[in-house]
Amino acid sequence: MEDFKRTIQVYKNHFWDFYNAQSERVQSKIDWTLGLVRNLRIVPKTYFDYLTGTDGLWEVRIKVGSDIFRVFCCFDEGNLVILFSGFQKKTQKTPKKEIEKAERLKKEYFDGKTK
Repeated sequence: MEDFKRTIQVYKNHFWDFYNAQSERVQSKIDWTLGLVRNLRIVPKTYFDYLTGTDGLWEVRIKVGSDIFRVFCCFDEGNLVILFSGFQKKTQKTPKKEIEKAERLKKEYFDGKTK
């Protein structure tokens, strides 16, 4: 089996603010799910999927009991995954303000790289 790895980096502190506000159980599941993203060449859609209707946003999908959480991210330079922000999902539809926040952070991230 070939070795496969993605590198995961966090942009600013939005992800950490979300992560640190969660229970130990939720943090543990986030860590486990990010491990899949880091180590599996093909991550099941249950845990990692492209967010349709966006310009390159992906979502890490975490479920703990009946609670659902999402972490927005994107790819940069091949296997580099940049984490932006997370939230608890309370409805079927992803809140527009959360998508807009992630898109703003993604734009900031790439704009900052070109300076």
